[in-house]
Amino acid sequence: MHDAKTKNGRRTIPLTTKALEILRRQRIQKQKILFKGIEAEEQYRDLVFVTKNNRPTQQFIVQEVICSIVNKIQEVKIMEAYKQEFIEFMVESQVLKFGDFTLKSGRKSPFFMNAGGYVTGSQLKRLGEYYAKAIHDKYGDDFDVLFGPAYKGIPLAVVTAMAYSELYGKEVRYCSDRKEEKDHGADKGSFLGSKLKDGDRVIMIEDVTTSGKSMEETVPKVKGAADVTIVGLMVSLNRMEFGKSQDKCALDEVKELYGFDTAAIVDMSEVVEYLYNKECQGKVLIDDTMKKAIDDYYALYGVK
Repeated sequence: MHDAKTKNGRRTIPLTTKALEILRRQRIQKQKILFKGIEAEEQYRDLVFVTKNNRPTQQFIVQEVICSIVNKIQEVKIMEAYKQEFIEFMVESQVLKFGDFTLKSGRKSPFFMNAGGYVTGSQLKRLGEYYAKAIHDKYGDDFDVLFGPAYKGIPLAVVTAMAYSELYGKEVRYCSDRKEEKDHGADKGSFLGSKLKDGDRVIMIEDVTTSGKSMEETVPKVKGAADVTIVGLMVSLNRMEFGKSQDKCALDEVKELYGFDTAAIVDMSEVVEYLYNKECQGKVLIDDTMKKAIDDYYALYGVK
């Protein structure tokens, strides 16, 4: 623990585990402080907590806790803006649509997300940046390869590798599988891009996971190519519907089955919350009728 310091005639010391226990004893609820927003910093800066023992009273100024809370508030606000921006980007690019769709799984859905709709240079650049930021926030820098399953995963891996280099100064390789093995040329084989090597740490990247079927094909290929560690999976949209069992969403099933983490840039619940009865790109995409259709869909396919 750091040495005690004197401030305004009061003896203060940095917060310790014991200090945090005192916070709990005094029943100061961090959640209530959080909701007060940035104003909490000034309001609670000089709160003093006293130890309950026979030794001379020690005063704990909770500035460190408040700074931590304020930083968290800022992070939450940034994340909320980031997600909202991505939702609008999907709509603007006509990648996220609402209507009547039949999915690969055979389910009839009132919404559809298709990453193949990103077709211009500026769209692909922005998409790579969103993926890179989400991967960096979730998994950090400790990985070597971005693997994008064919076919839609190929451009995702490429643009994200480019964005990661530009945003974070880290060179990561991209790799994708081939639907048909190439039997000629210098790059013959079952993969595109960089070859997987023993010891590689791999992040899988997809547009969306509805039932987890794609991972059934991809994971054995990646594991069979070299002695690699799959760090995790990142998708752009978590549809939040069950996979093979009704008590887990597809992403959670993938995590449980293969033992690596899963994440999404946004969840469908966040999309609905943000777009419901709100004009976006000149129209209201989720009105009361569409909201009911989405609710009915989740009554059938949502996690029970």
